[in-house]
Amino acid sequence: MISTEINAGLNKTVWHQKLLQYTLVKFLLAVLIVGSVQFVSRKLMSQFLPGPDWVVFRNMAAMTLGLLSYAFYVRLIEKRRVTELATFSAWKEWLLGLVMGVMLFVLVLGSLSLLGMFHIDGYNDPKVMLKYLPIFVVVAVMEELFFRGMIFRMMEESMGSVVALLISALAFGFAHASNPGATLFSSIAIAVEAGIAFGAVFMLTRRLAFCFAMHFSWNFTQGAVFSVAVSGTDSKGWLQTHMTGPDWLTGGAFGAEASVLTVFLAGMMGVVFLYLAWKKGQFKPAFWEKTKAV
Repeated sequence: MISTEINAGLNKTVWHQKLLQYTLVKFLLAVLIVGSVQFVSRKLMSQFLPGPDWVVFRNMAAMTLGLLSYAFYVRLIEKRRVTELATFSAWKEWLLGLVMGVMLFVLVLGSLSLLGMFHIDGYNDPKVMLKYLPIFVVVAVMEELFFRGMIFRMMEESMGSVVALLISALAFGFAHASNPGATLFSSIAIAVEAGIAFGAVFMLTRRLAFCFAMHFSWNFTQGAVFSVAVSGTDSKGWLQTHMTGPDWLTGGAFGAEASVLTVFLAGMMGVVFLYLAWKKGQFKPAFWEKTKAV
C-alpha cells in the first residue's frame, strides 16, 4: 500500500516535469500568471482608485505587479534566478540603451530635415514632456517583458534564435496593426526596425535592461520631445513640428516609424546587434538541429 502511494507520487512528479518540458505549456502558464495579475489588479484599482487623478499610479502599479508576477513565474516554474531583470548590475546597458534610442531617432529626423521634410515650427513649455514619462516607461517595460522576455526567450528554448526572432518580431509588428494610421507596411516596419533590433539586443545581453531603456528613449524622443506620432498616436511635446513629403518617406499618419528611412537605419542597427550576438556565441540552435548533432 505504501509503495503503491510512493510510486503514484513519483509518477505524478514525472508527469508534471514532462509537461513543463514543453515550451508552449510554460508560455501559457506565464501568460496566465502575468495576465491574471494584470487583469485583477487593474480592475481593483479602477474600482477603488477611479478617475484621471490616479491614472499614473494605476499604470505604474500595474507595471510593477507585472514585473513581480513574471519573476514569481520564473522562480516557481523555471526554478532559477530572474537574471533577465537585472537592474543595478546592468547600469551600463540602461545608459547605452537610453543613448541609442535618442541617437537613432535624432538621426532619422536629421535625415528627414536634410531632405526638407521635417520642420520645427515653435516650442511649448518643456514641462509638457513630464506627462509622457510614466506613459512611455510603462509601455516600454510591459511590451519588452511580453515580446522579448516571454515570447522570444521561451520560443528560443525549443525553436532556436532565428525562428524565435522572426516569431517575436512579427508578433510585435502586427500587435500595432490596430493603431491609428496603421497599414500592412507599418506593421512590417515595426517588426523589422524594432522587433528584430530589440530581439537582437536581448540575444546579445541576455537581459532586458537595454531593451527597456532603448524602447523608452525612442518613444520619449519622438513623442515627448519632437511631437511626432508614436506608432500612430499623436503627441504634443516640447517642439512644435510637422512633416511634408510622401508618406513612404515621412511615415504618414502613423509617424516616422513607418518611414522606409527608419526601416533602413534601424534595420542596419539590428544587423549590427545580430552580428555582435553571433560573434559572442549567443545564437541558440533549434531542437531539430540538436537532434541532428546527436
